[in-house]
Amino acid sequence: MLTQRIGRRRTLLVAIATFLCLAVLLLDTERGSVLVNYVRTKLSGGYTLTERLEMHAAGVEQRLQPAFTVAGLAYPPSEVAYVAIKQQRALHVYARQKDDDAWTYVRTYPVLAQSGRLGPKLREGDRQVPEGIYHAEFLNPNSLYHLSIRLNYPNATDQAAARADGRENLGSDIMIHGSNVSIGCLAVGNEASEDLFVLAALVGKERVRVVIAPVDFRLPGAQSPEAERPWIPSLYATLARELATFPIGGQ
Repeated sequence: MLTQRIGRRRTLLVAIATFLCLAVLLLDTERGSVLVNYVRTKLSGGYTLTERLEMHAAGVEQRLQPAFTVAGLAYPPSEVAYVAIKQQRALHVYARQKDDDAWTYVRTYPVLAQSGRLGPKLREGDRQVPEGIYHAEFLNPNSLYHLSIRLNYPNATDQAAARADGRENLGSDIMIHGSNVSIGCLAVGNEASEDLFVLAALVGKERVRVVIAPVDFRLPGAQSPEAERPWIPSLYATLARELATFPIGGQ
């Protein structure tokens, strides 16, 4: 009897999921395709982190090894940094072997989608990509958008700024992920998400630094967005100092 109930419930869930997928597919082909693939993955039991590495590690190494060789770095390194510049719609990858080594540029990925405008994220639902210095909090092998890296937003700096403003409901679940649609996240496409995900898994999520800045403060004449809150100039000064530790391109 219990088995029959479980079977009926599973059948109902499949029917509901199929209906939702078809409805979204009619409205938005890209989002519909993403949702269909996600539901299929979840209904099949999903993947473990190890299984995803088995699926993608060889292909990622083939794509990334030449760039690491040019950079004079071993693959995989011991630490990586993902530096996203919102104005450029680009995510730059840096790596190093030891904590006291200088960061070395490896390669750049285009950001295919980022919602909102230049400026930090303030609250849930504002569709803003946050700005600050973060680390990888969770590697999701069963993301709605292929593979994703969740950031530790809101971090301590975000929370302190919110307290100063009297803001609540800061939002959460900010990711670097695949596909080319996004609401408050950085979408880099599926292949790039595989590269970033596998690299993060190999070095360990605690060794993944993520910097998100509105503009490239390293460039002469870089103009900060208008500061709408009193704490934003301090945030941008911190980001400028952080970016200064990363060489531009292959320099």
